[in-house]
Amino acid sequence: MIKHPLHPGTILLEDVLTPLGLGVSDAAERLGVARVTLSRILNGRAGISAQVAIRLEKAGAGKAATWINLQAAYDLSQVRPADIKDVRSLAA
Repeated sequence: MIKHPLHPGTILLEDVLTPLGLGVSDAAERLGVARVTLSRILNGRAGISAQVAIRLEKAGAGKAATWINLQAAYDLSQVRPADIKDVRSLAA
């Protein structure tokens, strides 16, 4: 497992949109999402939701489950370093 995975928006930009020569506005229109929504994803300020993942799949940009897994891996990598002390075992 990658210790610090890339934000999936970075992957979407570098591996999908850039090679296709698509800008944010054109890609957002093709995906049926607001330009600001896609821009926030590409800049790592928002995650890829299940709805966006499905839109990416329908647009031919991989499987929805892959995008969700990339987002989950990124989210977990951001939380794991947190110092969570107030948790006790559920088994008594």
